[in-house]
Amino acid sequence: MSQNNFVIQSSPHLKDKDSVSKIMYAVIISLMPAVIASFYFFRWKALGLYIVCIGTSVITEALFLWLRKKPLRTLKDGSAVITGLLLAMVLPPSLSLELAVIGAVVAVAIGKQVFGGLGYNVFNPALVGRAFLQTAFPVAMTTWIPPFTLKVNTATFATPLGNLKFLETLTPDSLTPLKELFWGNIGGCLGETSAAALLLGAAYLLFRKIIDWRIPLGIIVSLSLFTGLFWVINPDQFTSPVFHLLAGGLIIGAFFMATDMVTSPITPLGVWIYAVGIGLMIPLVRLFGGFPEGVMYSILFMNTFVPLLNRYTRPRILGERRKT
Repeated sequence: MSQNNFVIQSSPHLKDKDSVSKIMYAVIISLMPAVIASFYFFRWKALGLYIVCIGTSVITEALFLWLRKKPLRTLKDGSAVITGLLLAMVLPPSLSLELAVIGAVVAVAIGKQVFGGLGYNVFNPALVGRAFLQTAFPVAMTTWIPPFTLKVNTATFATPLGNLKFLETLTPDSLTPLKELFWGNIGGCLGETSAAALLLGAAYLLFRKIIDWRIPLGIIVSLSLFTGLFWVINPDQFTSPVFHLLAGGLIIGAFFMATDMVTSPITPLGVWIYAVGIGLMIPLVRLFGGFPEGVMYSILFMNTFVPLLNRYTRPRILGERRKT
């Protein structure tokens, strides 16, 4: 009788062609259309913020890896580059480079390395850096400049959502045209103004199956239904769902930040709850809160529930009994 030999080893037992570095660099590629658009609209100010945020993120990551006696070769995975890139894209072009350095240090050190590095962080690191800057330097984070393609007085310039916040009655002339919102010829954070460029990158991620399509779909549908209800009830006070989808950081948040694999749920039901939660919180802040934008706070808030969602929405194993 022959004896079979079995090789026992630790997980993972299923291999995949994708790796951490391949996924990270695919995300970087997907962001390039929006990066190019930001260069077109904000010129040298964009270049300075990208260089400072990415460089500071990589240096901070290297320093913490050295302090924790971890191999520096993990710098090659591209996660620090993505943190710096995304942070720069959600900063106002007028922000000083000194504050950008502070934001990048906080993003990597507190948003990522304090938890143990990549794969252990609870919150999206880039949004942690932005949230710190928003809290510590609110004036600098709400000072906007128009793109170079617009000839507007900087002192009186406002973003589409900022302008909407202070309008008592909506008229066609008071709102930013949807065409401008789509192409990006508006004010706003560095990489969030051009919906067309962001959607092009999002299509690439969906085609490569890098992100979970249910997250952006859940956010977009829930936000559209919520804002659409108020728009139908009182169109003189509330704007259309299309405006909310194209304005602000909705697209970059839904496709590039809420879909972060580390800070989003892994169970099917958990993913839908997470996405709908974000999609409902954003219009709550925009319509009734004190801030014009709500994407950052909504994603960070729902990030806190991800461990609970993973635990309590776990599908039952075949034959598993329910706990009583």
